[in-house]
Amino acid sequence: MSARDRLELMLLAAIWGGSFLFMRVAAPEISPAAVAFLRVALASAVLLPLLAWHGQLHHLGQHAGAIGWVGLINSALPFLAYAYAAQSITAGLLSIFNATTPLWGAVIAWVWLRDKPSPRRALGLAVGFTGVLWLAWNKAGIKPGAPVDSTTWAVLACVGATFCYGLAANHTQRYLSGVPPLAMAAGSQAAASLALLGPAALSWPQAWPSTPALLSVLLLGLLCTAAAYVLFFRLVAHAGPTKAVTVTFLVPAFAMAWGAAFLGEAVTPVMALACGGILLGTGLVTGVIGPRRPALAAAAPLRGPDGPGDRR
Repeated sequence: MSARDRLELMLLAAIWGGSFLFMRVAAPEISPAAVAFLRVALASAVLLPLLAWHGQLHHLGQHAGAIGWVGLINSALPFLAYAYAAQSITAGLLSIFNATTPLWGAVIAWVWLRDKPSPRRALGLAVGFTGVLWLAWNKAGIKPGAPVDSTTWAVLACVGATFCYGLAANHTQRYLSGVPPLAMAAGSQAAASLALLGPAALSWPQAWPSTPALLSVLLLGLLCTAAAYVLFFRLVAHAGPTKAVTVTFLVPAFAMAWGAAFLGEAVTPVMALACGGILLGTGLVTGVIGPRRPALAAAAPLRGPDGPGDRR
């Protein structure tokens, strides 16, 4: 990586780490469905004109079904799940679960695409998912005062979201190879907006949200989704997908730092150790740790751990 690439990688990690903080601020006040809808709608408002400016709008019509499916499983459902979970668990914990996306991508590639993992990658899956189970079992990072039931559902929502990201990566590899990334990004956000319109309307807040909540939603849509997509795809083009996906390792550190600095969230020893295990497993699966080899396409989610999937 060049010095500029490294700087952009750190910036992207800081932005995606901030997405979990913004969800924690906005979701309890605005509603998870409304937050998820506003996030993708704002991103669409930026990405669709950019797509038109590049003369790539025709790709949306040619691949409408496949891109629409990506919008559902790579944005609508995961963003909704993370916004729901943000009501009960900390930003740091949200980001740690998000870091498991490459693990799910490898498992789904194994089952769906018959891409059997090597012994090193199989070890990575075992180590990574052990960290997930340990973290979920201990319920680290629980928001003070949150009932146990809500925390359990929040953890399951995070796991479901990362599963969706892994599914989307494999779907993209199989059905959307060769489609420009900007077309997939813009089209998927537009499709996610349509999917979330109904749930958002049914749960729209009765009272006008506070300034911090509104600002958080704006930053989620414009910075953490639209701008982050452009930055991520720029990194993929300049540094390659294998290096770009290493942002996964940096996002939890930023998310935990933002949560501690702005919300007073604690980073527990269980969180730190489980995060280390998850990232070690992810490194083995993606090839960042161990002998160099071509990166598995399914190990690099479309977005972005809210995503690199929200990739938060």
